[in-house]
Amino acid sequence: SARYPYGPRRPAEVVSFSHQIARYLISNYDVKMLIVACNTASSVALDSLKEKFDRPILGVIGPGVRSAVVASQSGRLGVIGTVGTVASGAYQREIESLDPTIELTCAACPGLVEFVEAGETDSEQVKVLASRLLYPIKNAKVDTLLLGCTHYPFLARVIQDVVGRDVVLISSAEETAFEVKSILEYSGFSAPEDAVGRFTFLSSGDPERFKELGHRLLGPELEDAKQVRWKGNL
Repeated sequence: SARYPYGPRRPAEVVSFSHQIARYLISNYDVKMLIVACNTASSVALDSLKEKFDRPILGVIGPGVRSAVVASQSGRLGVIGTVGTVASGAYQREIESLDPTIELTCAACPGLVEFVEAGETDSEQVKVLASRLLYPIKNAKVDTLLLGCTHYPFLARVIQDVVGRDVVLISSAEETAFEVKSILEYSGFSAPEDAVGRFTFLSSGDPERFKELGHRLLGPELEDAKQVRWKGNL
């Protein structure tokens, strides 16, 4: 969280950060699966992570796209994301490969991540910014909007008000969670149904601030957070 937002950063920088995080998680926690739960990182680092590390690794772009393409009835689909995600072309390529007939409208939404990180998910300022940034989506008359940033579901109410109640919102984060569950069950890696899950939360920023914001957005599961200090520049 000390390095957010990833959206405006250079792709090479995001790739370097992603590899550093993956190495840390595998070395210290021996994780059985890695989820790149950031659309910007998924768009530029996923392939190299899969090549480097001997673990199942899943990004958030594919699961969201597959659900959004199925959900759209009119064939007019919108995607919103950070500047880095939209500029990478990752969503455009993924959708083109699944259904080249889709009429796609993408909109970069700089500033929304910072509002979520500040805990402002329903302020007048975020509503004004969302109205301006989402104008291309609303103008395109899409029937399905893919939230191409894992921060955006926290702004779902504001986004829904802007684009209209008749537009279906698809969360790349939620669709990825569903796919992870299916993969773990199919591969035999899932825990028994009666197993009690354990959470470990890590933050490269201020852990107290992380806990405060996380408790508000995620709920009581976030009871504690450990600070990770990276070597090198933030």
